Amino acid sequence: MLPTYYEFCFPVKIISGHTALNNLPAELVQANVSRPLIISDQGVTRAGLGKIVADAFAESGITIAAIYDEVPPESSTLLVNQLAELYRAKQCDCLIAVGGGSVIDTAKGVNILVSLGGQDVRDYRGAEVLPGPLRAFFVVPTTAGTGSEATNSAVIADPEKGVKMLFVSEFLMPRAAFLDSRMTLTLPPRLTAATGMDALTHAMEAYLSIQKNPMSDAYAWQAVKLIGENLRRVAQNPADKDGRLALANASTMAGTAFSNSMVGCVHSMGHATGGVAHIPHGVAMNIFLPFGLEFNLPRRAEMIAELLMPLAGPETYASTPADQRAKQTIAEVRRLKQDLHEITGLARSLQEAGVRGDQLADIAKLAINDGSAMMNPEELRLEDALELANRAFTQG
Repeated sequence: MLPTYYEFCFPVKIISGHTALNNLPAELVQANVSRPLIISDQGVTRAGLGKIVADAFAESGITIAAIYDEVPPESSTLLVNQLAELYRAKQCDCLIAVGGGSVIDTAKGVNILVSLGGQDVRDYRGAEVLPGPLRAFFVVPTTAGTGSEATNSAVIADPEKGVKMLFVSEFLMPRAAFLDSRMTLTLPPRLTAATGMDALTHAMEAYLSIQKNPMSDAYAWQAVKLIGENLRRVAQNPADKDGRLALANASTMAGTAFSNSMVGCVHSMGHATGGVAHIPHGVAMNIFLPFGLEFNLPRRAEMIAELLMPLAGPETYASTPADQRAKQTIAEVRRLKQDLHEITGLARSLQEAGVRGDQLADIAKLAINDGSAMMNPEELRLEDALELANRAFTQG
């Protein structure tokens, strides 16, 4: 049924292809900018991905004003403030983020300060605080999972207070995102699997969210289809350029979907597990996804059944009785988990991931206060979260 009211926003230009980065200089020219600050991390540099970006500018006449390639896995407000000063000192006029979620969120924070002024990005924390558009900002994702290039939010840690700060605004979205298969070719199989399951969770939870709408459904559906068709193959054959490009597109579409409809209890449990046990986000998504789907069966059985088509294909959908399709969807997710475990060793349970049994209660307590739970179809109570944690501890 069509919602009586919804909002959908996706202003990002997508440039996708095996050599999509060759178009980067032209996009800067169109934006009337020519002195970028490139922000990335050491993983990007060691993999030689920074050189691919630099080579794109070789004959363009555009000067790379500054490069910072030491963003840590968890960025901070202190780093954002420092990079804003670097941007000003080098007289930059735009930003290019080359990396995963932490790099992209860092660049979003820097863009806030260099566009709106000030010395401390914490002054702009919260939702819809930004008063207007920011400077030209471009994203080159090097993972296919977070979808940060398509989201209206950034999470940046405040080391002084020991908390993660959320920034939400449509103005945080980049002007353009470049989905280039070369940028994910060096991603190890296990990380490929984890980030792919992160994207699958984004898409599935967006499709089930109480804030879902026809636009977000379309992006989520196609993301599930591309992941179902390509994730196993790329995990087995990391050099598969076509599969890499498909997963990059899936990640962006899943990010677009959940940026507009939000996620649910799987993310609540995952965020809490990361906070308590420091488990990587994609690993947690892989572990909790089937349990979250089962938890939402009472209110979302029909929608979960619909997802069998893009996930497993029309033959499986047609051969499965209508009243069994929702459970079959969950079975297909578990089969994907098992296959990825056999291919890459990706953890299937909290126990395999290194979580201790005495941490489960703390995970449950933290999960029920996570903002993602607000849009989950079923209310996530403490006893529910504890049951989910206990089941995910030993089961695959």
